[in-house]
Amino acid sequence: MLYNKIFLVSLLAASILLFPLAQAHGESAIDLNGLLDEMTDLERLTRTEENYTTHQFASYDRRSTDPTVLTEENWFANGDRGKHLREEQIDGKVEYVLMDAEGPGAIVRFWSANPNDGGVVKFYLDRQASPAIEMPLQDFLGGKEVPFITPLCGERSRGWNSYFPIPYAEHCKVTITEGNIYYIIDYRTYKEGTPVRTYTAAEAESCSEKIQAVSKVLADPSQPVNTQEGTLTPYDVTLTPGAGESTTLPGPAALCRITCKVSAENVETALRGCVVSIAFDEHSPAILAPLGDFFGTAPGVNPYKSLPSGVLEDGTLYSSWVMPFKREAVIRIHNLSGAAIQLQGVLGVKDRPWTEDSLYFHAKWRAEKDIPTRPMQDWNYLEANGTGRFCGVMLHIANPVKDWWGEGDEKIYVDGEAFPGFFGTGTEDYFGYAWCNTALFTHAYHNQVRCDGPGNMGHSCVSRFHIMDNIPFKASLKFDLEVWHWADTKITQAIMAYWYGAPGATDNFAPIDPNLLVVPDIPEPPGVEGALEGEKMRVVSVSNGTAEVQGGPWPWSRAFQLWWKHAGTGDKLALAFSVEEPGEYEVRAAFTMAPDYGIHQLYINGEKAGVPIDFYHEKVIVAKERSLGRFHLKQGENLLQVESAGCRAEARPGNMFGLDYLLLAP
Repeated sequence: MLYNKIFLVSLLAASILLFPLAQAHGESAIDLNGLLDEMTDLERLTRTEENYTTHQFASYDRRSTDPTVLTEENWFANGDRGKHLREEQIDGKVEYVLMDAEGPGAIVRFWSANPNDGGVVKFYLDRQASPAIEMPLQDFLGGKEVPFITPLCGERSRGWNSYFPIPYAEHCKVTITEGNIYYIIDYRTYKEGTPVRTYTAAEAESCSEKIQAVSKVLADPSQPVNTQEGTLTPYDVTLTPGAGESTTLPGPAALCRITCKVSAENVETALRGCVVSIAFDEHSPAILAPLGDFFGTAPGVNPYKSLPSGVLEDGTLYSSWVMPFKREAVIRIHNLSGAAIQLQGVLGVKDRPWTEDSLYFHAKWRAEKDIPTRPMQDWNYLEANGTGRFCGVMLHIANPVKDWWGEGDEKIYVDGEAFPGFFGTGTEDYFGYAWCNTALFTHAYHNQVRCDGPGNMGHSCVSRFHIMDNIPFKASLKFDLEVWHWADTKITQAIMAYWYGAPGATDNFAPIDPNLLVVPDIPEPPGVEGALEGEKMRVVSVSNGTAEVQGGPWPWSRAFQLWWKHAGTGDKLALAFSVEEPGEYEVRAAFTMAPDYGIHQLYINGEKAGVPIDFYHEKVIVAKERSLGRFHLKQGENLLQVESAGCRAEARPGNMFGLDYLLLAP
């Protein structure tokens, strides 16, 4: 692009001027190369951070000023769009300031829900008149422009994230040319006097191989970066109900890899009902959680790949968190699931000396049933006292309605702040997606691994790991996240909090209540009494296209339909439905009609059900129930057969078919 070429020339000149200053600071200067190394380095989280603090700029609603005024006009205000710091006139044009921070520092995360509404983003570093980076915000965040490539940058589930680090020596100002966006920028401020080599395009070019190498690791982060370190010890344990096992690892060392494959009659129940605890150096357990939740998946086995933990496609759970200890680590597993469970995997341990700046790894779980969504509230994820680093959370929520549950903002208080230094714009924004989107995604740092539907109903599981944007604290950290639901209902949720703490650091987690070690039931959506739901019918055969269950905002019985798409003329679909008593029945049915639906001939047990039906409609509707005729149905399975007869001329491509339900009248 022309603007990239123009700025490459000017930035190269700027880099020549800045390079001697960085050289004078010596090899210890913070620079892009070193920050890229940090992106895959979990070991560095195990040490006390003396060199930087982490902060945030965001477009949160500025009406939120007083935590004692618990209203939508104040503490729970939700107008988070377009709330920039100020406007400036630069070269006769308005620019909207998103960030203005003294250095030395580095941007480590930039998120937006609608970068297309931001125009051009400009990064003014060290008070230079010309921006070091100037490009459309959507291009910067989109992951397709060098050096801001995927997976360092990119869109996932309508959330646009950049984790590309941008260091600066003295000052950073970020502006956009159009001001109506949602945004979050997380950044570090280094200790005064810390030498930092400011980002330039030339520096990025010199780091191109490193950028590619880091991108490769982050694209498939399921394997530990240092695969040759330490020893792997296999285990194979079978636990009867109520039984437990333990093992002790001698120190000084670090537990740096855990894998676990679970076999049980009901794996979902087993993962929630089996509790793991790990205690270091004779302290009370620093890790205490249901097995699945510890590995960032709940409920059940939900494949994802992140840098510190994940679930492989074959169901193997893994953890790559580095957990140092001085004398010993005692690992205990207790089966409270009510059924036998077999656990197989490996424990990876490496030599690591315990030093004065070493931190213990903490991972704790809490859950609460039937949380009322009115009045709104701040629900606490973690309170920690002492010195440490906050490194992430996993959230599992059971939502009984289709309405969106996650308008709530994160509020993080560091070292006794009276007002949260981190005040976000929405739950999905914190977790790196946007617009209450239901699409699943996985990334080295953030994930949505389960979202049942329809809409946002059912079980959802999301996670975010603060690796580059970890939050160091010297005395305390408090993390609240608003319960801000569109509906007046009750939800059940559970969280995992991951953090590191110095010896003597404490948290506010209570012992686990065994009564909470269950997967919450979600009531089935309301439906037509006696209906044979299309989405529950067995697909006997499909000659072409795909037949699947679809949920959505439309008023289907039980909230779902059976959806056949991408069929061609003459293609056939066969569905089985069960009848308890043989006899003569009138078969009635409810179908979906839409602009991309086709004309289809229906059959019951091979007998034509009238003439072909045209399911085209100018908009998506659930049509009124209609009679297909009278048929003799046998006891057991009967067949509804669908044959595509093409579509009308004005229909959109798709030739689709949607069955809400059948209803049988003797």
